[in-house]
Amino acid sequence: MGLLEVKNLSFGYDNQIEYVFENISFQIDTNWKLGLIGRNGRGKTTLLKLFMGKYKYQGFITSNYIFDYFPYEITNDKKKTIDIIDDIVNELELWQLERELSLLEVKTTVLYQDFNTLSKGEQTKVLLAILFLKPHDFILIDEPTNHLDYHGREILSNYLRKKKSFILVSHDRNFLDNCIDHVLAINRNNIELIKGDFSLWYELKNNQDQLELQKNNQLRKDINRLKYAAKQNEEWSNKVEASKNVKISGLKPDKGYVGHKAAKMMKRSKNIERRQTKAIEEKKKLLKNVEVIEKLKLSPLKYSKKCLCHLENIKITYGDKTVLEGVSFDINEGDRINISGKNGSGKTSIIKLIMSEDINYEGKIYLGTNMKIAYLHQDDSALSGSLDDYAHDYNLDISLFKAILRKLGFSRELFLQDIATYSKGQKKKVMLAGCLSQEAHLYILDEPLNYLDIFSRIQIQDLLLEFQPTVLFVEHDRYFCDQIKTKIVEI
Repeated sequence: MGLLEVKNLSFGYDNQIEYVFENISFQIDTNWKLGLIGRNGRGKTTLLKLFMGKYKYQGFITSNYIFDYFPYEITNDKKKTIDIIDDIVNELELWQLERELSLLEVKTTVLYQDFNTLSKGEQTKVLLAILFLKPHDFILIDEPTNHLDYHGREILSNYLRKKKSFILVSHDRNFLDNCIDHVLAINRNNIELIKGDFSLWYELKNNQDQLELQKNNQLRKDINRLKYAAKQNEEWSNKVEASKNVKISGLKPDKGYVGHKAAKMMKRSKNIERRQTKAIEEKKKLLKNVEVIEKLKLSPLKYSKKCLCHLENIKITYGDKTVLEGVSFDINEGDRINISGKNGSGKTSIIKLIMSEDINYEGKIYLGTNMKIAYLHQDDSALSGSLDDYAHDYNLDISLFKAILRKLGFSRELFLQDIATYSKGQKKKVMLAGCLSQEAHLYILDEPLNYLDIFSRIQIQDLLLEFQPTVLFVEHDRYFCDQIKTKIVEI
């Protein structure tokens, strides 16, 4: 057992005013299976890179550990997979690699294929297989479930459950619950460490937030009541004091008695003031880490017919390779259809076909006339420039677009930055806000939750359930899919 100690750590990027971390401290047992969680932009990836020594910082991080970081940067994906692995791991026994691939249910034949011909899921699993074969004390795994299907996520979580000594960044609730034993949460104003899985942390977090909200409401009522009482006492004290010099029926007032009464009232007023000050100070300590999940709005359009899209016996090919065949289904008004299937089964190809992209296919497809589609794709590689430019390029209502981003947790500072400087999660929110700000008959969402934090996932879930738009979506977060889908299409 070893301890990874972080003490008085402060760090900020040169192009940002606020610190990402300011004077934080914690200790981690290097035998733990640690889940690192927090909202997008809170610094999860930054923290991992600080461990790796990528940035200069103030404070102290135990530096005598060997770290390894996933995902690896692949400079030439046209090389054979085995050659890419050789570039990453200098000395590797083939039988060890084959053993790890077997545990991840990856065929060893992929080793002799060009890396770029592998599915995203296969690429992920291959690179994860070598993680635990390299010399290390602590492995840093950054969002490995992106692009993995249901089955792939289950395999990976079972795989990691048998390992130890890693920090895992993920927002998939079921996945985390299956393979971690501790949680490190980056909250709004502190770092929180607990023993247990994600569900335990989330339950404790919700309970604490609710207690603080209740206490805050009670204190607000108490403060208002005390303000009123203090004002009343002050008015009464002034009236009593003024009565010293008022003659009633020619009689002089008992100034001693009046003065004593006024003093008692003034003392009571001071006590009320002290209680009020104490309540205000107590209130200031609350809600600093409460995560506000604001409700999003959507403007789905009603279509003139029940059926928006009909696919019959669809077959899609790329060159000589058949990606899928025999696919038939309808998209009817109000459907929330989850397209499910293994990586490489053709889920995105179906979407491209419906979006009228140049796809080689056989079969029948009917698309409703004058049907408006809002499409969220996966690729964020071209995102750059200002948010105003993005809204203009996609003909979006800029006020609505930015309002959605604010509700998704964007800070004022982010609105002034180039989109290219955003984290993966923040870029996803930009594309998501663009999609949700459109009026459409059909919303097509291709892996909408990739890189999104748990609170944003809840917002999207609540939005789709409240406004009930017609949706076709590809997603592998099982919890989300179970809550949202009205129908599933297996590919």
